[in-house]
Amino acid sequence: MGEQTVTGNGAVTGNGAGEGATTAGMTADGAPAGPADVSGAGMSADAGTPGAVAPPTGGGAQSRTADIVPGPGGVMTDEVGVVTGELTLRTEHTEGQVVLRVQYREADEWYAVTGGRASLTDPAGLDAVHTIAVGLLHRPEG
Repeated sequence: MGEQTVTGNGAVTGNGAGEGATTAGMTADGAPAGPADVSGAGMSADAGTPGAVAPPTGGGAQSRTADIVPGPGGVMTDEVGVVTGELTLRTEHTEGQVVLRVQYREADEWYAVTGGRASLTDPAGLDAVHTIAVGLLHRPEG
């Protein structure tokens, strides 16, 4: 690497070692460089998925819900055995665990789906788990 020169606009240039002009994020007088174009560095969110419940603020439990109609045989639950007919499925994430629960549509009681508990350390995976659960349990055609 050859000698380098800092110019008045903060650019650093080399002298023959093949380096092009670069900036170090500051001008020669130590003041910060002007704003840089970092298009695409921000985040955006869509309006949401129908039937989904927005996560609460403050990092607490998150959940997603969907109305389902299971196939013949219904859904096995820990508390009451098999439930059939029009149900609501809720996929909950709290403290590193995801849990599936069902209720009869419009009812107050929720029942844990047998075998519907797993470790999920990253809550960002909740939507994927919910989508898979709906795909497996929603069988209106049988």
